[in-house]
Amino acid sequence: MRYVIIGAGAVGGVIGGRLAGSGHEVVLVARGAHFEALRDHGLRLRVPEGELTHRLPVVDGPAALGELRPDDVLVLAVKTQDSVAALQTWGPAPVAGGGTAAEQLPLFCAQNGVEGQRLALRLFRRVHGVCVWLPSTYVEPGVVSAAGSPLTGILHLGRHPHGIDETARLVAADLEKSHFEAPVVADVARWQYAKLLSNLGNALEAVSGPVSDEDALALFRRVRAEGAAVLDAAGIAYASTEEQQAVRGDKVTLVPLDGAPRGGGSSWQSLTRGTGTIEADYLNGEIALLGRLHGVPTPLNELLQHLADTFARERRVAGSMPVAELMRLADAAVVNTR
Repeated sequence: MRYVIIGAGAVGGVIGGRLAGSGHEVVLVARGAHFEALRDHGLRLRVPEGELTHRLPVVDGPAALGELRPDDVLVLAVKTQDSVAALQTWGPAPVAGGGTAAEQLPLFCAQNGVEGQRLALRLFRRVHGVCVWLPSTYVEPGVVSAAGSPLTGILHLGRHPHGIDETARLVAADLEKSHFEAPVVADVARWQYAKLLSNLGNALEAVSGPVSDEDALALFRRVRAEGAAVLDAAGIAYASTEEQQAVRGDKVTLVPLDGAPRGGGSSWQSLTRGTGTIEADYLNGEIALLGRLHGVPTPLNELLQHLADTFARERRVAGSMPVAELMRLADAAVVNTR
């Protein structure tokens, strides 16, 4: 199989680099300065064993590959807000022997949240969900890092909306040879919704900095409890904290990396890079959506969604709102829903 990594940033770049490092054929898809750096200097992957350079084919779209191969596996690793454009670009791409990528090829959605795979299923026949537990960082154009040890990450795989197939098993086997643990499960959404609850803190971190002191942790617990109440009301199953901890254990322990500090999660990185967009609409916004559908107030998640979107749109400095100010706004938001 050949892996086509659509969005070779922090997550996609690390997955592609690790697969290439274990001998698998990989094509990276990128744009702008990142595309140019990957093309000119290769993918520089900073991991606990050092900096690894992989000279891989790099394209900015399917036209550069000509016809796709019947054994291609597409890995969608763009942020959810960029999914529609990527899916519309790659879905019609022709496959050797007939048909299009959307008709013939498997697509694995290695993204936060749950919306990307729903968007994909509108176009692609064979969609797989991936629950991404992979602490990684886009360092600079051409350079990504992953500080996890002894494993780089844990990636639960399964068909969307449910089920297991041979493709998932084959991809999992390749990942397991590439510094990942990759459980194949029939209920991958249950793991993704559990990860979603954890990702509700991404906007909090992006707006107010590390969720480390007691005030920030207390606010995150309130935000997560609001999300759990919404999932319970919607009848959506999710893996418990205890079940997640039992699977993860100490398999992905972060270690310091020279020249690649881990500053924050994906939303914090979006603000730091000044991309102008952030994925809060598909994290905290997913909870707000479900809350409206099922009659559960979600003032805290709505507030974080609004603040994160504002920070991204106005290109404010990541972490610049004091936690005390955020808590004041949160308490006012809760009062206003009563």
